[in-house]
Amino acid sequence: MSLRLQFLLFVTLIHAVLLVLAAQLRHTNVPLFIGAEVLLLISIGLAVQLYRGFVRPFQLIAAGTEAMQAKDFSLKFVPVGQREMDQLIGVYNHMIDELRRERVTQHEKSFLLDSLLRASPAGVLLLSFEGTIESANPAAERILQLPAATLLGQPLAALPGTWGTTLSALPPDAPQVVRLSGVQTYRAHRAHFLDRGFTRYFILLEELTQELIRQEKQAYEQLIRMMTHEINNSIGAINSILQSFHHYAPQLHPADQPDFREALDVSIQRNTNLSNFVGGFANLVRLPPPTRQPTDVHALLHQLARLLHVVSERRQITWRWQLADEPLWASLDQQQVEQALLNIAKNALEALPDGGTLTVRTQHSPPLIELENNGTAIPPHVQQHLFMPFFSTKRDGQGIGLTLVRDILLQHHFPFRLETVAPGRTVFSIWLSERG
Repeated sequence: MSLRLQFLLFVTLIHAVLLVLAAQLRHTNVPLFIGAEVLLLISIGLAVQLYRGFVRPFQLIAAGTEAMQAKDFSLKFVPVGQREMDQLIGVYNHMIDELRRERVTQHEKSFLLDSLLRASPAGVLLLSFEGTIESANPAAERILQLPAATLLGQPLAALPGTWGTTLSALPPDAPQVVRLSGVQTYRAHRAHFLDRGFTRYFILLEELTQELIRQEKQAYEQLIRMMTHEINNSIGAINSILQSFHHYAPQLHPADQPDFREALDVSIQRNTNLSNFVGGFANLVRLPPPTRQPTDVHALLHQLARLLHVVSERRQITWRWQLADEPLWASLDQQQVEQALLNIAKNALEALPDGGTLTVRTQHSPPLIELENNGTAIPPHVQQHLFMPFFSTKRDGQGIGLTLVRDILLQHHFPFRLETVAPGRTVFSIWLSERG
């Protein structure tokens, strides 16, 4: 029973008793009866006045409570001229002003934080108390290559590839470097904040690829140019001297002349090979910006197959074509991309020393090229170093083929990936447009 109803019942009961007592005086003492009736009317008037004074605060409290439950912080009350009521109204209005100010400030901060997260180039994964992904900003979707709808509610261990194993075991406040397919490099940092007095974690993903490549190039570019300059100058002078020695061959004994000429030719050829070897490194640092033009990708791939036709037949390698039904056009530097595809295809053929199948696949949405071979899988310890300069698993490899591929595709802003997706399926994927 509410306090208001209790007050009404009490006042009604008291006045009913007084009315009965006054009625007893009607026949015995008329003046006293009239006086009692007057006092009763005054008491009823005072009771009504008190009721209004008591009920008014309850109504204000109820209205204020309903407004706060509805999160309506715009409702305020006007003073009524009653001291106690005006004090209550003043406290309520001050509280509402503070709540409204805090709410507006909270919304502004929340909007600012949300805008910063959406615009940030760093990926942010907000984790729930249970450790599942509660939210992901657009950069995190781009880095993980998964939409937010797929990420939400997933534990970190369920993320594909290297991400799952690395992020699930990432200790707090101990950043780690994550390298994908030997190209894309990220720094992963696990940090925490307080939510309602409890610790929650978030993961920050920062891309380091371009910065690392820039520092890497600065480290070897000057050295390669200096070596190329000095070696080519020396080789040019030496070959000139060796060529002039041919004029002395007739002065030798006829039996010695063939050996003399052969020695000179071998020396000149060896010097030329050394010059070409060093020139390969020089080309790595002299790669010009791409000159883009619309290119028929399917025609480019068929031209690549013609270039490698003899090698493929000799190694008994079959080319399997799974091209999109419609022609695939892309804006690219045909000469540079052709060189990149040639290096990729040569590596695929070398992975099939005993024959096999090289599958060429394209699609339109998104525009994609895939070169897949069914040769030996790429070991995990090699995967992380594939595109590093001067790293090679071949006995006589220079380690610049895939590095050149990397630089060409990065200059085109074409995402790419090389990985063994299943036993007997090693795929080099190139997306012919920049993925968001």
